[in-house]
Amino acid sequence: MDSEKVKKFLRRRSVKNLLLAIIIFFGIIFTLKIALSVITRHGKELVVPDLTNITVHQADSIADSMGLNIIVGDSVYIRRLGRGLIYSQNPPAGGKVKKGRKIMVIINSVAPKKVRMPNLVGYSLRQAKAELSTRGLALGRLTYVKDIATNNVLRQTYKGKEIETGTMIETLSRIDLEIGLNPGENTTFVPDVAGLKYLRAVDVVHESSLNIAGLVFDSTVKTYSDSLDAVVYRQNPIALIEVEPADQEIGTEAVYKPVQAKMGDGVTLYLSLDPTKYGKKR
Repeated sequence: MDSEKVKKFLRRRSVKNLLLAIIIFFGIIFTLKIALSVITRHGKELVVPDLTNITVHQADSIADSMGLNIIVGDSVYIRRLGRGLIYSQNPPAGGKVKKGRKIMVIINSVAPKKVRMPNLVGYSLRQAKAELSTRGLALGRLTYVKDIATNNVLRQTYKGKEIETGTMIETLSRIDLEIGLNPGENTTFVPDVAGLKYLRAVDVVHESSLNIAGLVFDSTVKTYSDSLDAVVYRQNPIALIEVEPADQEIGTEAVYKPVQAKMGDGVTLYLSLDPTKYGKKR
């Protein structure tokens, strides 16, 4: 009896219209949610490809296939690098961006180019590094001295001598910085750069307020162009140390902790073009 009443109730025109309206309402909500997700690309990010050491035409093809755009921002002159090849990019390789993002690249020109030395005194290390990159200059050695503010630029030098603001200097010149260091804030963590290409690995080390103590290229790296494609397969000091070894019998995994270092300490990088080395334990 109850079943018959339910069937009669559901056959009424008003009930059918109500159910249809509910279905349409939720259908519209679902459609709008999908459309909004597509428009805003919600949750979808792309990993920036490594465009260094290739031509702008090749970079355009790669970027276009991913929905990214290439813009040539400036040029530098490097004798050992092929003419017209991309020297650096921003955002760097490995960064995450949304579709449609513009990737700024700096290419290698056919003749030396000079730029004016900027005034970096008073900048933070991060700001100074960005300014040098924008001008086509490179960050050299970091020397830390006692000061009230950590990572504040106190002095800028080139080839051992202080360089004044406005001095014309060849692009890609390495600028050494004297950086402030508060004694209470003098430690940092060693970054893990294994698997990164040469220039990106150097950037990450500098971003951690550390210096490059040495670069060791194996026999697979024969030219400067090779070095740009070389990948870090080992580093010293390492980034993580094992504090609790794995126990296979009871199924526990090893526990690691990050390695601390004093700001200004050096990291030695070992690089190769041999992919079989990248997975080796460091």
